[in-house]
Amino acid sequence: MPTAIPCLLMRGGTSKGPFFNAAHLPQDTATRDRVLLAAMGSPDGRQIDGIGGGHALTSKIGIVSRSAQAGVDLEFLFAQVQPDMGTVDTRPNCGNMLAAAVPFALASGMVQAQGERASFRVLARNTGMLADITLPLSGGQLADGGDARIDGVPGSAAPIEICFQETAGSVCKSLLPTGKARERMDVAGEGFAPFSVEVTCIDNGMPLVMVKAKDMGASGYETVAQLDAHHHLRRRLEALRLQAAKAMGLGDVSAKNYPKMTLVAPPRHGGAISTRSFIPHVCHESIGVLAAVTVGTAVELPGSVCDGWARRASGADADTVAIEHPSGVLSVKLKQGVAQADAPPQVALLRTARVLMRGEVMVPSAIWAGPV
Repeated sequence: MPTAIPCLLMRGGTSKGPFFNAAHLPQDTATRDRVLLAAMGSPDGRQIDGIGGGHALTSKIGIVSRSAQAGVDLEFLFAQVQPDMGTVDTRPNCGNMLAAAVPFALASGMVQAQGERASFRVLARNTGMLADITLPLSGGQLADGGDARIDGVPGSAAPIEICFQETAGSVCKSLLPTGKARERMDVAGEGFAPFSVEVTCIDNGMPLVMVKAKDMGASGYETVAQLDAHHHLRRRLEALRLQAAKAMGLGDVSAKNYPKMTLVAPPRHGGAISTRSFIPHVCHESIGVLAAVTVGTAVELPGSVCDGWARRASGADADTVAIEHPSGVLSVKLKQGVAQADAPPQVALLRTARVLMRGEVMVPSAIWAGPV
């Protein structure tokens, strides 16, 4: 008989995927990854033989456990599975899926809470980053309903506030892994003419290579479908990504999901900047939470590719950076003012999450027969 593993299918921010109690999965990494791939139905672009959604945004996994560390309530391990690839990537973070970690822990009985609001400190095991997550409660669970709206998700839900403690150099060695806020790269490859372009390589929660859309022959306002169909642009972006990754100290990332590529352009809808983010080979329907954090930091960083034409808020909203994306706007709060290379700001933002389904996912017993 196949092995039954308890899980909750959850939406976290603008992402979706199964959440597991770490104790219900194999403890050795190789077996765990085979189980996760089988559960999701990868490698297969449709993920027809699993519960994956056939897209990078719906092929994500959350693994949660109680923490034994002093002052930390929960540990969250994010896993990215690409539908058509047979690999599980647990090195980068995902702020959207992180938003569902505490609701999962409450729904599964891993932690308990009382009152109208509760806060938990969560360690993101992928990078060692800490986040304080605060959410409204009803009967000890995430409140059912609320007026918080995030672009890219229909309707409204209970607000989940995430305050990141330390994000700089989450995967790379520092906020600016090349040591510069902006530099020029000469790129050559098959299927396109060599080109030279200025980029900002930055990691304040998610490693990004940021480049002006116009310098890549795009406007930065294209639809997701238009960019996914722009194969010439995607080839050039991938060549630039591979080269920039080496400069960032990440080595060969041809089989990895980072760094992400982000096209930037002047804002059109009252925000600070317009973005089109690739994750890394298809265009994001919106923008990842930690990618938005990193973009917001670059907006405030003197000398970045955003410097000179990004619009900064003033007055009561001076600490808010609104990142425009294909589905709307994602706002992040930079709590320590203007970013500096040696003192990146603390960041907070608002997300929502929801339990979609509770049950068991079945994997072939030949892959894992279950706990002994």
